[in-house]
Amino acid sequence: MFNASYSVRLFLFNLAVIIMAGVWLSGFDRVHWFIYVVPLFLTAAAVTGFCPGLFISKKILASFGIRE
Repeated sequence: MFNASYSVRLFLFNLAVIIMAGVWLSGFDRVHWFIYVVPLFLTAAAVTGFCPGLFISKKILASFGIRE
């Protein structure tokens, strides 16, 4: 299983905060509910260290023979 480093975790958390700041500046009543899913997943990945996006990307690259 892939575990994100602390720098990746901080990056994911900062990205979630920036998205939520954009939602706040746009107005919580103006954005679609689906935009809240992205910061939720990013925050969960930052807390747990398991990022499904990085895991899937690593598996796809490995299937093409590209190693990190």
